[in-house]
Amino acid sequence: MYDGKDLSKDKPIQKYLPKGDLVYPLSQHIGAPSTPIVKKGDQVLVGQKIAEAKGFVSANIHASVSGVVKTIEPRLTVNGVKVDSIVVENDSEFKSIDFEKNKKPLERMYREDVKEAIKEAGIVGMGGAGFPTHVKLSPKNEDDIDTIIVNGSECELYLTSDYRQMLEQTDKIILGLQIMINLFDEAKGIIAIEDNKSDAIKILKEKVKELPNITVNSLKTKYPQGAERQLIYVNTGRKINSSMLPADVGCIVHNIDTVVAIYDALIEGKPLYERIITVTGDAIVNPCNLLVPIGTNIRELIEEAGGFNIVDPGKIIAGGPMMGKAIYHLDIPIIKTSSALLCMQEDEAGDSEPANCIRCGRCGEVCPGNLMPTKLASLAQHGNLDEFMKFNGMECCECGCCTYICPAKRHLTQSIAGTRKRILANKKK
Repeated sequence: MYDGKDLSKDKPIQKYLPKGDLVYPLSQHIGAPSTPIVKKGDQVLVGQKIAEAKGFVSANIHASVSGVVKTIEPRLTVNGVKVDSIVVENDSEFKSIDFEKNKKPLERMYREDVKEAIKEAGIVGMGGAGFPTHVKLSPKNEDDIDTIIVNGSECELYLTSDYRQMLEQTDKIILGLQIMINLFDEAKGIIAIEDNKSDAIKILKEKVKELPNITVNSLKTKYPQGAERQLIYVNTGRKINSSMLPADVGCIVHNIDTVVAIYDALIEGKPLYERIITVTGDAIVNPCNLLVPIGTNIRELIEEAGGFNIVDPGKIIAGGPMMGKAIYHLDIPIIKTSSALLCMQEDEAGDSEPANCIRCGRCGEVCPGNLMPTKLASLAQHGNLDEFMKFNGMECCECGCCTYICPAKRHLTQSIAGTRKRILANKKK
């Protein structure tokens, strides 16, 4: 299967400076939305905290440009819903706070000080749902943590931002991992990379050869190798399910971007206010990897990549083709969990209407969780939540393999994912 990575994998990371207004949704992470600590008319600087974590599972938000707070109002996000957002009028001067004041000698910091610095920097998981990193690094069973896995597999098609980080920010990845290892008495680190990134594996192995507490593992290139459960199992042989956390089997998993953000926060004093975005696809003139201030308008990034090479692209996806979300509007901001913009000339998935299931069994064959996707989708469509749970519907990782392989073009992943969210919401109530 064509993975699309050749379009951008050889394009070095370029820094992009936005031109228009910046929009900061107050919910860019799992947990409670942040609370604004600025108001209309306030001046802000790059790196200044503009919204504060509300509760333990939440995250701070920082300005990525200097300018004036224009308004606080609902704005459209990649999920297709409007979220309360801070809008900053960009003055294009990019004046920043004094990052030197945030720096503290690591050797003088206790473990709780390190976690507090990570919390203050607003760092979240940048490869998935955006779980606040300081929470993940504070498990109840700290003494049992013996493995910290850095997810460098980047198994999603077309994405190359992690690959470029591994080539260009190697030292930051290693030092960021060392910072996390030092939070636990028995921990060792694993940097897990798919074998289609042989040059990154070679570079990182050379860098860690004198470090006894870090190893680099070469993994088979196989989607969804980077899913948390698969990653833990292939590297440790330990199994988890939907009722467990990685910490329950002594593991903590972070992706490449999150580890680099930890380095930036602890060593350079910079909060999380920018991230790398892969802008790619056969509808883009110049596919590229851009270091982008959070809050930047998607439309600007497409223009920076040379625009479209076709009048009307068939589909634009925020993220990769398997787990990303198709968007219908370009005036949407980049957030902490954004990873890519995939622009395709044709909408292959939309060429035909879903048909009836033909009982071919292909969805079950490709499911990494050994589930019965067609059965779960049927239960989901009929609202049968109890049966859905009996058939282990909560174990779905929403990788999209079943939808991809289905010859009837049924929306299996979407149906299952929606029902999982409904069950989780009912549990919270």
